Amino acid sequence: MCADTTDTRTVPDYKDTLNLPRTDFPMRAGLPKREPGWLERWERIGVYDRLREKPGRPPFTLHDGPPYANGHLHIGHALNKTIKDMIVRSHQMMGHDARYIPGWDCHGLPIEWKIEEQYRAKGLDKDEVDVVDFRQECRKFAEGWIDIQRDEFKRLGITGNWAAPYLTMDYRAERIIAEDFQKFLMSGVLYQGSKPVMWSPVEKTALAEAEVEYHDKESFTIWVKFRVTDFSMPELDVSDEEATDDEREAVVRAKAEAREAFVGANVVIWTTTPWTIPSNKAVVFGADFAYGLYEVTETPEECWAAPGDRFILADRLAAQTFAKARLSDGQWRRLRDVTPEQLGAMTLAHPLAGAEGSGGEWDGPRDFRAADFVTDDEGTGFVHCAPSHGMEEYDLYRGLGMLEQVITYNVMDDGSFRSDLPFFGGARILRENGKEGDANKAVIDKLAAVGGLLARGKIKHSYPHSWRSKAPVIYRNTPQWFAAIDRPVGDGQDTYGTTIRERALRSIDELVTWTPRSGRNRLHSMIAARPDWVLSRQRAWGVPLTCFTRAGGKPTDPDFLLRDPAVNARILEAFEAEGADAWYKPGAKERFLGDDHDPAQWDQVFDILDVWFDSGSTHAFVLRDRADGTEDGIADVYMEGTDQHRGWFHSSMLQACGTIGRAPYRNVVTHGFTLDAKGNKMSKSLGNTVVPDEVVTQYGADILRLWVAQADYTADQRIGPEILKGTADSYRRLRNTMRFLLGAVSHFSEADRVAPAEMPELERWVLHRLAELDVRVREGYRSFDFQGVFRTLFDFCTIDLSAYYFDIRKDALYCDGDTARRRAARTVMDLLFHRLTTWLAPVLVFTMEEVWLERFPGEDSSVHLQDMPETPAGWRDDALAAKWARVRQARRVVTAALEVQRTDKAIGASLEAAPVVHVEDTEILAALRDVPFDDICITSGIALSGDPVPSDGFRLAESPGIGVVFERADGGKCERCWKILPDVGTHRHPAVCARCDAALG
Repeated sequence: MCADTTDTRTVPDYKDTLNLPRTDFPMRAGLPKREPGWLERWERIGVYDRLREKPGRPPFTLHDGPPYANGHLHIGHALNKTIKDMIVRSHQMMGHDARYIPGWDCHGLPIEWKIEEQYRAKGLDKDEVDVVDFRQECRKFAEGWIDIQRDEFKRLGITGNWAAPYLTMDYRAERIIAEDFQKFLMSGVLYQGSKPVMWSPVEKTALAEAEVEYHDKESFTIWVKFRVTDFSMPELDVSDEEATDDEREAVVRAKAEAREAFVGANVVIWTTTPWTIPSNKAVVFGADFAYGLYEVTETPEECWAAPGDRFILADRLAAQTFAKARLSDGQWRRLRDVTPEQLGAMTLAHPLAGAEGSGGEWDGPRDFRAADFVTDDEGTGFVHCAPSHGMEEYDLYRGLGMLEQVITYNVMDDGSFRSDLPFFGGARILRENGKEGDANKAVIDKLAAVGGLLARGKIKHSYPHSWRSKAPVIYRNTPQWFAAIDRPVGDGQDTYGTTIRERALRSIDELVTWTPRSGRNRLHSMIAARPDWVLSRQRAWGVPLTCFTRAGGKPTDPDFLLRDPAVNARILEAFEAEGADAWYKPGAKERFLGDDHDPAQWDQVFDILDVWFDSGSTHAFVLRDRADGTEDGIADVYMEGTDQHRGWFHSSMLQACGTIGRAPYRNVVTHGFTLDAKGNKMSKSLGNTVVPDEVVTQYGADILRLWVAQADYTADQRIGPEILKGTADSYRRLRNTMRFLLGAVSHFSEADRVAPAEMPELERWVLHRLAELDVRVREGYRSFDFQGVFRTLFDFCTIDLSAYYFDIRKDALYCDGDTARRRAARTVMDLLFHRLTTWLAPVLVFTMEEVWLERFPGEDSSVHLQDMPETPAGWRDDALAAKWARVRQARRVVTAALEVQRTDKAIGASLEAAPVVHVEDTEILAALRDVPFDDICITSGIALSGDPVPSDGFRLAESPGIGVVFERADGGKCERCWKILPDVGTHRHPAVCARCDAALG
């Protein structure tokens, strides 16, 4: 019987001897509850002001495009402000004095509209309220929303001078807006004109293009008959004395035949705005189109044509026109060609000419001529012209010098016809609620009654609407004030051109960098094609056009506008002290004109400036006028949504080119729109909106910021619950990386630091990656590529660090004693910590602060007071990186082979393996023999062979010539590091390997 040789000694528990990571940094972030505390802390220690105190730093200024002080923030606001914040913070941490002065647009129709709504609810009439009192109500309304929005922006972690933002309604701002308007006045580009502008009948004011959005609208469409009343072609006269009698008779006969054919025929026009027919003054045709004279041969019931009726139409459009008139093929025929010369010899009558009760309103002949804006794509080949309600017609007759003959004033500011207009007086194009009024129907019914209609119908098309009231707009001729963009400015600032347009176009190409580049093309094309800038609005809440006009004078008179520097100075002095309200106070005209001018000789202008002039002027009172502005009054960057190419980017360019002679910015960065998860536009009615406050409450602001960083902001972005869940998952993975780093560098001191030259190759490879990343991160932040920066850092953290370097070095960190290898790893972890926290701080402002304070607590401590550390270029080692790329390639094959064994339950962990790795490439084999490849693969041993891969060896298709044959590790399991090695149990400390025995001392 054999003796019992079982060893009953107790194996010590070595867990407490390991250098396990030590950190209180929680796995669960709890951002919604914890972020407000960091906000309070930043305000308490004055982070923004302390950054301004750092000396000798080059300035960098992002000029804030002002949001409107009206309503809670939407997701577009969150996207916009977060991108701006990442720009400011990243440039600050790259060594700049990066200033950010938030601002608000306070004037204009949206606020005025809200106050009017309040008045209407109380049964009050705005027009019966003192204008200064009304303006004060508007001011209070804006102040309330500024406070609300400021808190909402700050909750998103947005840094800036929140204590002293800029407001367009501040007295000094109103003074400078007026001052810049006076520069337009004095330089000669300001003029009063009467031309069609986009007009909101509901809001009773002109609108800028940026205040208009396009929606589908169903419109009436009509085909209207303009009767040919005369035909005269003097070029048919024969004056040649040598002409024969037969030749003379042929000419006379041709002239008579043409007259007989055309007189009494009808030129047919097509329009989608029947209400413009009472303002018709002309019809135009295309000089290059083929036209014909057509005759109706028979008609069905319910048709406005009769047999024998003759119509002149473009040949290409005749069939579809007759179809609209309910005439089938065979019920009409083509009689003859009609040449452009013959069209020009015709005289047309308005369809309402001679109508009983018209009072002669439409009895005069209509002008009839060729125009280059006529098309034969739809309609009839003829266009009816009401130059008071269409820019193309207006421009045509302005060029002909005929505006006085064709301009009408039939439509009032509320969209109703003037009360004395026959048949239609008082009829409204739109009702007060923006719905269809009775004007179109009244016009159509009257045309039908007098036999002026050929057909009618309805069409759904894209149509301009006011983005505030959502009501359709019209083009309406009304006296307005304009800035001429092609008139020499006359201010001596001619470096980039003599006109506003020239300066703008040269600025776009020579002075501004565009992100994305397509922004350049968009703004350039808009400014190249735009008309003069309409500066005036017929409202009360805003900065008035501070000018006077000659009483009884004409806008074309040279002395129509008062240009007196002394008067201007008095106005500015009053605005500085009292704000723009001073313009509306009793006795204002006498006060400003002083003793120099007779008040009876001058009229005071009470229109207000377009709010886009206000916001376009912000560079003047923020960049140029403030101590924390810029020396040259130029911003380093403007950043807004793509809609601002026709908004703030546009108006700022025009305003600055008219006042300082160039663009007010060096960079323009543009983001797209925010859509729901399916790519649909967000709408409260659809219930698909994502509210920033709700995201912050559920996830925290850092998750919302991370969503911004992960998105390609230059295109439209999508957001929804599932997308945010994915963002939160990315955040958790990144948070785990930072938690590991914190544990690894706990109690790290300068005494532990190792010089790069003394580090193992693996650590030097990490330093190489840091040198590469430092360049990429800085270039990315400088070029506003936040998606690229974050993707680069996220991949580095999750792939290079968590799944590779950390995975390999856990063993050395936990199990080594005070070895050079462990000190080198901890040194690298420290270097990683300082770079990752500062590289990521512009994006994850709260989380990186939490990480920083976990390691560096203290009342005055903050990661946002740090700069990104300079990374020595000498750390870069491309040859070493190439070598470790080969090592890593081989490691992937080994880990994949072991994963098969783990899945098959052959092993539980990679330390149970000691595989044989066959490498046919001698360069790769040499690299593997030069490194501790078993540690890199986290196995207890590895054998390397240059022999061909056996047939049963594991391979990966992407790594040909490398194969793995599985072998179990031989020896005992170290109870401290868990490696299986032959020497386990042969040392002073039981059941450990030589490395662990040395660590235990």
